Amino acid sequence: MREAIKFTFIALLILGVIVFTGIFPIWGFSIMGIAVFALGIYDLTQTKHTILRNFPVIGHMRYLLELIGPELHQYFVESDTDGKPIDRNHRSYIYQRAKLEKETHPFGTELNVEAENFKWMEHSIYPAKILDAPPLITVGGPTCTQPYSASLLNISAMSFGAISKNAVLALNKGAKAGNFFHDTGEGGISEYHRQGGDLVYEVGTGYFGCRTEDGNFSAEKFKETAAYPEVKMIEIKISQGAKPGHGGVLPAAKNDEEIAEIRGIEPHIDVISPPGHSAFSDAKGLLRFVQQMRELSNGKPIGFKLCIGKEEEFIEICEKMVETGIKPDFITVDGAEGGTGAAPIDFTNYVGMPWEKALIFVVDQLNGYGLKKNIKVLTATKIITAFDIFKALCLGADVCNSARGMMIALGCIQSLKCDTNKCPTGVTTNNPSLMRGLVVEDKWERVKNYHYRTLHDFLELFAAAGCTSCDQLHRKFIHKKIGDEIFSYEQLYPTVSDSAYVIKNSGK
Repeated sequence: MREAIKFTFIALLILGVIVFTGIFPIWGFSIMGIAVFALGIYDLTQTKHTILRNFPVIGHMRYLLELIGPELHQYFVESDTDGKPIDRNHRSYIYQRAKLEKETHPFGTELNVEAENFKWMEHSIYPAKILDAPPLITVGGPTCTQPYSASLLNISAMSFGAISKNAVLALNKGAKAGNFFHDTGEGGISEYHRQGGDLVYEVGTGYFGCRTEDGNFSAEKFKETAAYPEVKMIEIKISQGAKPGHGGVLPAAKNDEEIAEIRGIEPHIDVISPPGHSAFSDAKGLLRFVQQMRELSNGKPIGFKLCIGKEEEFIEICEKMVETGIKPDFITVDGAEGGTGAAPIDFTNYVGMPWEKALIFVVDQLNGYGLKKNIKVLTATKIITAFDIFKALCLGADVCNSARGMMIALGCIQSLKCDTNKCPTGVTTNNPSLMRGLVVEDKWERVKNYHYRTLHDFLELFAAAGCTSCDQLHRKFIHKKIGDEIFSYEQLYPTVSDSAYVIKNSGK
């Protein structure tokens, strides 16, 4: 309906130009008059829209303005610092690095440094020498026989289906060129993922790529998929920040025959993954599943991803790790601010722990139970800039992932049409006429450039702090304004010492 209104107005506008410029004025005026009269009759007789029944023809102006409202707001109303979820300054940061354009900003900060919760980092008057290359982080505990060296910044989980095949191709080619990993998302592994870039195979509650006919986990299919040489790590998706406690959502409009075949489902239906796993239902079951996957994958790093909800449930997982000796090689921490292609609004707005508190909580628990030395913490949620990476590492993360940052590097303009199959930049649509705009051979280089330049910015911040090793990063480097006072994160969230909780509990 809305598209019809939009095209009707475009047609009337063209006819209006014909009339008022004197080009074929007689028949142009006649056609326009007939079109307006027909539209008016339709409006008066239709029963679905009150505005149109009461205000035929001119009532369409409301719907036209509503259609272009987001564009009007983005380009003419919002400032450089207040766009949501990613403001214009941060989008510009990504575009400039992806296109190898300028890296400087004129005339000083546009941020209000006196605002509540404003954050900043300490620097040293004795900066260190800038490292020649970013450090790599080894992921793999004592029982892992195929450890993986991960970049500090990688592509976070985005499924084929949620994003287009062209987007997947460009992301994977960029990951290969830049030597960083590409998380597949829960939609399985397609041929577009297998372009030579390192993969983290994400297994969600729908078990796409390792699924039985009735939707349960298939050990045989998992073993086959996990054996792909591109698959370097496996991630069990327990929950996602944008919709924790709710399964993944792929609208029917985006579920075509190709995507359905890869996922092992029926095409052209809404795909809503179960909210929880059928392979386990408690902490011990989760750890046994980790152990099973490690064995089936011949010792590749196994981890799980979650958004924190009930704190006691994560504490129980830590307790069971100590009790059973079974540990994942990594844990990915997502925050409630995480992105998604489609989610119920209440889950997006009101469910799950925000990223900063979640990351600190997970790191503290792992430290307290003596687990952090064997488990790497990955994190993803609005990781955009070098400062975002620096802050995350200071709070205790080892590796950062970015989804929306990589999407914007591909050309995403934050049109907020991800769930409609009408993405104008071809990133989140499988519509061929829109997808053709995303030229893979151009966009993969932008992904690589964004990754490279952002880590280069990080190394400059790293040196400015006087650091030469990631082990030196600490919560004391990051400060937050609260009221009229400034506190370091170490003051707000004192670091928990190794095995502090185990010692305390054993002393009872």
